[in-house]
Amino acid sequence: MLIISLLPSKKFSIAHPRNSNGIPHLCSPKKDNIVIIFSIIIRVSPVIVEYNDVEMNFTMHLEDNKMGFQQTNNKLICIGAGETIVIEPWGANSLRARAILMGDILDTSYALLPQAASEAVITVEDKTATIQNGKIKAVVTLNTWTKLCEISYYNHENKLLLRELGSEGALHLRSRHFKPILGGDYRLTATFAGNNTEKLFGMGQYQQDILNVKNSTFELAHRNSQASIPFVLSSSGYGFLWHNPAIGRATFGQNRTEWVAESTKQLDYWITAGDTPAEIAEAYANATGKVPMMPEYGLGFWQCKLRYWNQEQLLEVAREHKRRNLPIDVIVCDFFHWPYMGDFRFEEEFFPDPKAMVDELKELGIELMVSVWPQIDYKSENFGEMFEKGFLVKSELGVNISMRFGGESVFYDATNPEARKYVWDKCKKNYYEHGIKVFWLDEAEPEYGVYDFDNYRYHMGPNVQIGNVYPQLFSRTFYDGLKAEGHDDVVNLVRCAWAGSQRYGALVWSGDIHSDYQTFRRQICAGLNMGIAGIPWWTTDIGGFGGGNPDDENFRKLLVRWFQWGTFCPVMRLHGDRNPSTLEGRKVFRKDESESLFTGGDNEVWSYGEDVYEILAKYIHFREAMRPYTRELMREAHETGAPVMRTMFYEFPDEEICWELKEQYMFGPDVLVAPIVYENTYEREVYLPQGASWTNVHSNVYEGGQNILVNAPLENIPVFLRNGSHSEWVGTI
Repeated sequence: MLIISLLPSKKFSIAHPRNSNGIPHLCSPKKDNIVIIFSIIIRVSPVIVEYNDVEMNFTMHLEDNKMGFQQTNNKLICIGAGETIVIEPWGANSLRARAILMGDILDTSYALLPQAASEAVITVEDKTATIQNGKIKAVVTLNTWTKLCEISYYNHENKLLLRELGSEGALHLRSRHFKPILGGDYRLTATFAGNNTEKLFGMGQYQQDILNVKNSTFELAHRNSQASIPFVLSSSGYGFLWHNPAIGRATFGQNRTEWVAESTKQLDYWITAGDTPAEIAEAYANATGKVPMMPEYGLGFWQCKLRYWNQEQLLEVAREHKRRNLPIDVIVCDFFHWPYMGDFRFEEEFFPDPKAMVDELKELGIELMVSVWPQIDYKSENFGEMFEKGFLVKSELGVNISMRFGGESVFYDATNPEARKYVWDKCKKNYYEHGIKVFWLDEAEPEYGVYDFDNYRYHMGPNVQIGNVYPQLFSRTFYDGLKAEGHDDVVNLVRCAWAGSQRYGALVWSGDIHSDYQTFRRQICAGLNMGIAGIPWWTTDIGGFGGGNPDDENFRKLLVRWFQWGTFCPVMRLHGDRNPSTLEGRKVFRKDESESLFTGGDNEVWSYGEDVYEILAKYIHFREAMRPYTRELMREAHETGAPVMRTMFYEFPDEEICWELKEQYMFGPDVLVAPIVYENTYEREVYLPQGASWTNVHSNVYEGGQNILVNAPLENIPVFLRNGSHSEWVGTI
């Protein structure tokens, strides 16, 4: 039997028996066994074999090849075992790390923007190298056995922030495991050591009432109501972006953190160090982009329902707002105002004069937002041309139908610049030239009829490899078009986002969520984690989208509580598919008696009874009173990337309890909001942070550093003002 002794030095010995002639043999006289044994050894490490006939043993030396460190153009490069790693500065106090097997590093810019040059301090020794950029330092160690580099990150106080898991001794693990896929690409797993003391926040919008995502696992993929944005902020003082739009998974376990890309060409991530959450958030915004300045019509109340199905119906709602002296900034024309998906125009029978409609709304001081879906119906007047030009997403297998709602359709390929231009040109002609400059980009995930992520192909590559960037480029379609027309303050409502979407004016809403208290609670965590993940513009369907009967007393109470909270969201927008009194009330017919898509029940603030109306109207007026303050929050988001809805720890990072609170938050620096999110609840506990006095907007003043029990009758939401700010609001709601 062959005995192998593995020693921690550069050589190891193989002792073996001799044959009857005194000649050593390796394991048996079968040559194929010799080949197999040596192939295994050689795959472990390149070696040179020396044979000593006297000592009758082999000594194997590690081959001296081109493995090791290089310093080139402000970059630290590590080459080993066929892998190339490049670590370089990418913004203040930040580093970008990329790795590839058997090739050159690829310059991809899915979310990260070019950064101003910053000089890194690089040191290279025999087995260790470091690169420091401001407050962050990477220490790279060359494993002399595996010839792989292992990376650890420290802050400016030499505190360990994050480290790759490494080989872990005899386990022979790989922190960057490139598993080959037939055809040349890889399934990639990047593994980091767990840290049981840290808390993690971000990751975008998932339908769960979890704020601290430590000990959670996430599908890196978009779905209706799920926006996967692979950025986390750690209580240990760093932010981490998985700069890879592949479908995959992220797991933040006690023992390890794993990021998985189901198909990719290289590893790519960005990491920053900061002393406060605000510093980390600003570095991330600098790296991926900031929102434009929110236009004035984004600060007030937005009215919407499924769906205003004709021109006169929509205009009459706007007129009624003015008759009641109810402030309104935007009214929305929802889906299927078109003949077929992909026509990108109004259906003449129901909207005979779009320009006149827009002109009347503008005279009333109201902007019209129109819905645009990315689906192209096979019956659309544009389908043939888009198909011929290759502007449509392609199925890898089976019939090329992406969705069957409202017709058989295929999504346009937003990753194709020519397809983006084509869609904008159609929308420019049929909407923008009528005076419409605000768009509702629905279905943006995109929402495939079946989420078989590996069955679709884009201009940029397979969906499984780049698909998560789709909503970002859908937003870019309209941002680029409006910018070309001279608009800088672009805002478009969109149902999904990825890293970098914010720079294209993406106002994300949380999708087709249900109308119940559990779902309501989930939205608070979703909105706060979206803000941490770099999306400061965010909102929901007030009252939830699915269900809700205006005549039901319990739903009316839910709507009131949701509406109160919506007053303190970045954008205040009422929307939903309300249940009409009869199913027949949902049907819409054309003059030729053919059936158009259905509509929903009434969803105006006066649709829920006079008592509810009085409460809702009061909060619309309060939102208007907050306009100067909200405008300043939007300016801060534009200039620094700060979220508008802020976790308590964002403003009070030194208070441990503020890292635990998930059902109260800060609306900017001055306003503490504690919504009522449980059924038939009329009081709740609120923590008031230290170092400030807090004025209940309904009544009393309290000193910070304590929990208090607050009364909350149906007409009131607990709201507290910091250090006497905005005293003019006290007693107005």
